[in-house]
Amino acid sequence: MSVFVMSDLHLSTDSATNKSMEVFGRRWIGYTEKIRKNWEAVVSPDDTVVIPGDISWALTLEDSLSDFQFIQSLPGKKLIGKGNHDFWWSTASKMNRFFTAHGIDSVRILYNNAYVVEDAVLCGTRGWFLDEKQQLTVGSVDYRRIVNREVIRLRLSLDQAVRLRDEQAALTGRTPPIAVFLHFPPVWLDFVCREFVDVLHEYDIRECWFGHIHGMYGMPRSFDFEGISMTLCSSDFLNFQLMPIRPGEYVE
Repeated sequence: MSVFVMSDLHLSTDSATNKSMEVFGRRWIGYTEKIRKNWEAVVSPDDTVVIPGDISWALTLEDSLSDFQFIQSLPGKKLIGKGNHDFWWSTASKMNRFFTAHGIDSVRILYNNAYVVEDAVLCGTRGWFLDEKQQLTVGSVDYRRIVNREVIRLRLSLDQAVRLRDEQAALTGRTPPIAVFLHFPPVWLDFVCREFVDVLHEYDIRECWFGHIHGMYGMPRSFDFEGISMTLCSSDFLNFQLMPIRPGEYVE
């Protein structure tokens, strides 16, 4: 059993949504079929795939059905996080009822919580870019308030992860690593969201995966920041090939 990650699927399988990513460059041409082909080539039914946000272009949960049926048709279990374009995202109870009503039984929500998967604990939230220059929001936005709220959500997720880690350690005698999945990068080029990095340090997190960044294909996949391994996993950056991950493998 393996764990994979790929963010930013940006699905638009319903003709009514009709918001393809193909206008954003040649790499995106036929991207939905690339996702299917590459996914089916490596993922087995017992594997887990983490999708850290920007999953569907749908504006409502009901309109996202075709995209989630597509995800359901792919092998493996899926843990989904929220991205800045996931306007269909609702409360956990509403989403779970929606998934149950439509037979979407391979998808679970990764948001303010954590899961034990294989030999690791996986957790995460959306995050946020604090730098206003990097946001394309409309109207007046209280960036500080949003960051504070997202930091609270990250703490909720990490608190759950620590509880599960300690339970696993008591049961097995082995302390599993905690892996964090965000949509927004906590660090990118000269941008640092200090609030998020400080929380990662507080919980002694050594590995973080993030998406959101597109088009910068010449950048390294992973980089170290203050002892934390940061890894970009956007779908186009990976050329729509899922990234296998082994949390803790590179942590001393």
